[in-house]
Amino acid sequence: MALSIGIVGLPNVGKSTLFTALTNQSGLAANYPFATIEPNVGAVAVPDARLEELAAIVHPQRIVPAMVEFVDIAGLVKGAHQGEGLGNQFLSRIRETDAIVEVVRYFHDQDVRHVDASVDPHRDVDTINTELLLADLATLERALPRLEKAARRNREQTSALEAAARMQDWLNTGHRAHTYPFASATEREQLYDLHLLTAKPILYVANVDEDVLTSVLSTQPEPICEKPPLVISARLEADLAELAAESPDEARELLMSMGLRESGLVRLAHEAYKLLGLQSFFTAGPLEVRAWTIAVGVKAPQAAGVIHSDFEKGFIKAETASFADFVAYGGEAGLRAAGRLRQEGRDYIVRDGDVMHFKFSPRQG
Repeated sequence: MALSIGIVGLPNVGKSTLFTALTNQSGLAANYPFATIEPNVGAVAVPDARLEELAAIVHPQRIVPAMVEFVDIAGLVKGAHQGEGLGNQFLSRIRETDAIVEVVRYFHDQDVRHVDASVDPHRDVDTINTELLLADLATLERALPRLEKAARRNREQTSALEAAARMQDWLNTGHRAHTYPFASATEREQLYDLHLLTAKPILYVANVDEDVLTSVLSTQPEPICEKPPLVISARLEADLAELAAESPDEARELLMSMGLRESGLVRLAHEAYKLLGLQSFFTAGPLEVRAWTIAVGVKAPQAAGVIHSDFEKGFIKAETASFADFVAYGGEAGLRAAGRLRQEGRDYIVRDGDVMHFKFSPRQG
């Protein structure tokens, strides 16, 4: 499952600094590769210490972590929904992502000018949310005439027109599409086709001064849009990433000296998973130990399909162990000897950390 997250924010909030830290972070967490897809797109390994523990047991040729694609989107300004600044580029790139990380400036630096001349996190959040909302309303204004024509030609299309009109009313009251109370799965599908920007879940990141990071982490800033932001110092993360490229041990020591157990980038990756309701299961063998990304609640055949569509079509069963059991019994042989290797069928709901081996029949596929 490919996961793409857009990093957004006003100009000069530390958005690109955070992106740079993300794209150079591989040495701090583990020796995982980072792939540059475009100048402002990067695929980053999701830190997961369980991979190393599994590898210590099966001794694979390689370790393959789950990946998240981060997109550094052009800075937003007021009027972006009308094309101001790089507004059209900003909005089009957001439509391609699964979720949004909104970087909000909390730090004070006289050498880094704020576009509104002062630091005000709530005002900045309102600016971006308003632009996204206005862009969605513009999308609906363009879509409604098209849907009306379709409904005149085919009455079955009337429900799509009515759904769009209800969504327009919802947005006009200031609500985001993400909070819209869908009447049915059909209505959800009809509105999904509009690719509304405010339908995407948002993770707010408070970019604070490095010298106040630990104190802010212990107290937490007040909530933004009803939930506390994830607190990060983008400048510190960039320094850690640069140091880790030369000496991972020194980077870890710097982190520990500040009283931090893990970097902000590790927390960001994990929070992104939570935001989208995702989890990981593992496959472990002599060729590779790999983390696979699935949605919470997915059943075994669909999880198999993430590896290969033939695995889902011809699914027979999944030999399964929890991560804790796999480690405790020293791998597959120990699990079999202890009778702890479970045989799960089509209705099994995969759990985070499951170590799985799928049995399938090519003839069934």
